[in-house]
Amino acid sequence: MAKFELKLPKMGESVAEATITNWLKNVGEKIDADEAVLEIATDKVDSEVPSEVSGILTEILFQVNDVVKVGQTIAVIETEGGSVAVTPVAQEMVSPVAEVSKTVEVAVANAAPADFKSSDKFFSPLVKNIATAEGISVAELENIAGSGKDGRVTKEDILKYIGNRQKPLATSQIVQPTINNQQPTTQAVPVSVNGGDEIVEMDRMRKLISGYMVASVQTSAHVQSFIEVDVTNIVKWRDRIKNAFEKREGEKLTFTPIFMEAVAKALKDFPGMNISVDGDFIIKRKNINLGMAAALPNGNLIVPVIKNADQLNLVGMAKAVNDLGNRAKAGKLKPDDTQGGTYTVTNVGTFGSVFGTPIINQPQVGILALGAIRKVPAVIETPEGDFIGIRQKMFLSHSYDHRVVDGALGGSFVKRVAEYLEAFDANREY
Repeated sequence: MAKFELKLPKMGESVAEATITNWLKNVGEKIDADEAVLEIATDKVDSEVPSEVSGILTEILFQVNDVVKVGQTIAVIETEGGSVAVTPVAQEMVSPVAEVSKTVEVAVANAAPADFKSSDKFFSPLVKNIATAEGISVAELENIAGSGKDGRVTKEDILKYIGNRQKPLATSQIVQPTINNQQPTTQAVPVSVNGGDEIVEMDRMRKLISGYMVASVQTSAHVQSFIEVDVTNIVKWRDRIKNAFEKREGEKLTFTPIFMEAVAKALKDFPGMNISVDGDFIIKRKNINLGMAAALPNGNLIVPVIKNADQLNLVGMAKAVNDLGNRAKAGKLKPDDTQGGTYTVTNVGTFGSVFGTPIINQPQVGILALGAIRKVPAVIETPEGDFIGIRQKMFLSHSYDHRVVDGALGGSFVKRVAEYLEAFDANREY
């Protein structure tokens, strides 16, 4: 018999660790090749880790809620063949606070653990572990300037803070670390007044979304511009070619890729919308990566990203939209699928909404909501005069960050999107 080390696989360039959320197999159970062994979660995506071999699960090296780095051994599977040495987990793990004085570590060993549930900010399990080990209070942690996505505190940020917090002292001096002896406050579970209300705790994804939304509103000065668009030509064109398109390409043609194509063109015309903010600095993004807000079966929201959207033709855009949408619904998105977005589009019209005021996906500076397409009476201008006709129209709702985007730019951008849609060639080939 041989021993195979199951390691946490690489999940994208920007993902270095994941949290174990559920073991699907127990010690002693048989596992087939490519069968899922456990479920993991990153900041955005939940996914499964399959086994590369068939065998018996003999060891589980991490428990639920443990944070594991990419490449670490998480389990051992007994298989047929030559033996494989298993590296002890203790030797694999590198203490994230190794640079901190041992004297300080001893001093904070008995400090009461902080209650991170009382904070509206999101902190990764690794950051919370370091904060607990170093006796850093929640209030203190919230004041650390984060360099990660959406201003999130990273491991490097908290280690740098700890290093500055505990400056090297002369040998004659005695380290007197401040220990927060205040008892942590725990959030009380709401009580139903009439006894008939059901009280349900948010799941992990809902908590993350809640944190992101609150942080975005607190960060960006949201302002909106609205414009009505005549999309009659688009509706007629799609109705005419959608069956032939599906037959030739094997993909359904929805309105979303058509709108995405127009947004990508407008971003090339107005690169000031394809930026992000990092503190007092503006980052001009070279690539146009469109986020596509998608509703999950459980009611939660996720934003997969179409990379280099401006380089795709309509067929390529349709395939990308369908692929990401289908994998989002099936829970098969990879962590890299949600990274790197520079602008986001959300289709509120799917639920019948005429328009909306979407919240910006940080650290981006704009998001466009697509309203429902409706048949409405409209004034049609012709050389012979004006008359009333039935047209297919919709609203575009553009939310943008007034810290860096003024009304002229925000309004001009959404107007350009409308112009591309209204100028759609009803005789174009796909």
